[in-house]
Amino acid sequence: MNLHIVPLDPAQQKPVPKELGFGNVFTNRMFSQHYAPDQGWHDAKIGPYEPFLLYPATAVFHYAQEIFEGMKAYRRPDGHINLFRPWENMKRFNNSARRMAMPVIDEESHLEALMQLVALEHEWVPDAPGALYIRPTMIATDHALGVQASKTYLHFIILGPVGSYFKEGFSPVPVYISDTYRRAVRGGVGEAKTGGNYAASLLVGEEAKAKGYSQVLWLDALEGRYVEEVGAMNICFVYEGCKLVTPPLTGSILPGVTRKSVLQLAADLGYEAVEEPVDVHEMLAGVRSGYVTEVFGCGTAAVIAPVGKFGFRDEEYIINDYQVGPVAARLYQELTNIQFGRRPDPYGWTQLIAVK
Repeated sequence: MNLHIVPLDPAQQKPVPKELGFGNVFTNRMFSQHYAPDQGWHDAKIGPYEPFLLYPATAVFHYAQEIFEGMKAYRRPDGHINLFRPWENMKRFNNSARRMAMPVIDEESHLEALMQLVALEHEWVPDAPGALYIRPTMIATDHALGVQASKTYLHFIILGPVGSYFKEGFSPVPVYISDTYRRAVRGGVGEAKTGGNYAASLLVGEEAKAKGYSQVLWLDALEGRYVEEVGAMNICFVYEGCKLVTPPLTGSILPGVTRKSVLQLAADLGYEAVEEPVDVHEMLAGVRSGYVTEVFGCGTAAVIAPVGKFGFRDEEYIINDYQVGPVAARLYQELTNIQFGRRPDPYGWTQLIAVK
């Protein structure tokens, strides 16, 4: 990749914020490149964070041909920066591109550009427990109407410092189980990280918030019986304090990088960790009886998010007395210790970015 780095005008540079939110503040620079059939990927640059000029008939606005990723950069105790399993995100980005009839990117070049961008904006990486959120995105840019795959595309990466994804922080969150609406079906685009999946969740998300819940847990679209995932995370269940279960990847849920890491880490910590279908009725009966001892979500944004209660068909199911359970707490500690470089990484999951 021939990457051009555009110098910043001092007047364009914003100061690093002292308070951290989530997804509402962005760094001074961004990466972008364009695709055309006769040129491939070209015009790669790191320049100022600024608006795009797109026509009203641009394809992405009408046919939702768009994908993205979610990653984080973590400040280590020695001042350098860790990326967490970025190769997995590169692969998933390309898998999403193929499903949405978009061109793939060169994974090594993508990662190299991302690392250069983070290195240039290293002052924006906050100390723990904050992190720098990384959002690679690709959109269709043909200036024409018609239901067909675009021929031209824009790939960009933006960054922003973030704190906790949930206002509760690392505390149990309430989750609403949707019994009416469905998010994705096998054979659809549920396993792709594309905006339409999230748009499909917004109505129920607003209804859940009005009822006092933070997230929605989706059930399968065929029977409305099997648990799939939470709106922003995969989901895990702990049985009798020793067995961790998460729904299998059947094509309708996102193959989470954190999910994959949790399965391996849990097994190495001595828990039985399996992928099995989870019947919602059996699971809720297990919560009531105490057989299900913990539930937690896992994803890049929240890392590990304990679930304190479920709402389903006008009933509430309290989990573990609305307390953080020992399995979630241990996995959170072990995982964040690796991400922030507080302990050795025996898996080779981290990519170091040295800060000069």
